[in-house]
Amino acid sequence: MTYEFFAQTDRGRVRANNEDAVAVDREAQVAVLADGMGGYNAGEIASGMAITYICTEMSRWLAQAGTTPPATDVRRALELCVENANHAILGASLSNPQYSGMGTTLVVGVFQCDRLILGHIGDSRCYRLRAGVLQQITRDHSWLQEQVDAGILTREQAAASSNRNLVTRALGVEPHVQMEVNEFQVAPSDLFVMCSDGLTDMVNDEELADLLRTPGSLEEKAGLLIDTANAHGGRDNVSVLLVQAAAGGKKRSLMSRLLGSA
Repeated sequence: MTYEFFAQTDRGRVRANNEDAVAVDREAQVAVLADGMGGYNAGEIASGMAITYICTEMSRWLAQAGTTPPATDVRRALELCVENANHAILGASLSNPQYSGMGTTLVVGVFQCDRLILGHIGDSRCYRLRAGVLQQITRDHSWLQEQVDAGILTREQAAASSNRNLVTRALGVEPHVQMEVNEFQVAPSDLFVMCSDGLTDMVNDEELADLLRTPGSLEEKAGLLIDTANAHGGRDNVSVLLVQAAAGGKKRSLMSRLLGSA
C-alpha cells in the first residue's frame, strides 16, 4: 500500500489568527492535526507544540523500530509520544502566565502497509471515504456527543446547538489525558480526511461526502473543502489533512525482484 498526503489550513473568515496546526512526515507516514484553545495566542502555541513534538518523536521511533513493527508496539509508542506532549504543553501553560489554560484537540494517524493506527482527543475528526461512502471513524469527546449518546439530544438537535465546541478531553490541560486509539484495515482507494471542527461545523456530512467524491487531486479537494467552509461563514479556523491509499509499493519483494531478473 502506498499513501499520498496533502494538508492545508486556513484562518477562516472571522478569527484574527489561526490556532489550528497540521504536520505530515511522508517518509514515516505520520499525519497530525491539532486545534488549539486558549486566550491570546496560547491556542496557537499548544497546537504547534503538539504537532511538532508528536510528529518528530513518532517519526524518530518508527525509524528505529525497523520494518513493520507490531501494531501493539506502534500503539504504545504513540501513547507515550502523546503523553510526553501533554506534559510539555501543560508545563508551558503552568510556567508562562500568558499561556495559562491553553490546550488542544488532536487527531494523529500512523499508516503502515494496510493498517492505520489512529488516535484522537477532543472533537477534531477523521473520516474515511470508501467506495463512495463516507464514515466518521472517530467519536467526538464532547459534551454534545455525550448528550446524544445518553439519548437526551438527537443528532439534529446537537448540530443546531450553541454548545458545539465544549470538549470533554483536551491535550495539555490535565496531568493525564486519555487518548482513544483504534486500528483500521486500509483498502486500496480509501481516502482518509482529518479535520478540525472549523470544517465540520460549517459543512455537514452529506455535503462533505459530495465534495470528496468530486474528481480532482488531493490539493484540489482540500481547497474545495476549505472554500466551502468559508463560503458557509468560515466562523473558525479550517484545517484539512487528506491521505489517499493506493495498491502497490515503492519496494518490490525479494521474490518479485528475483523473478524480474530471471
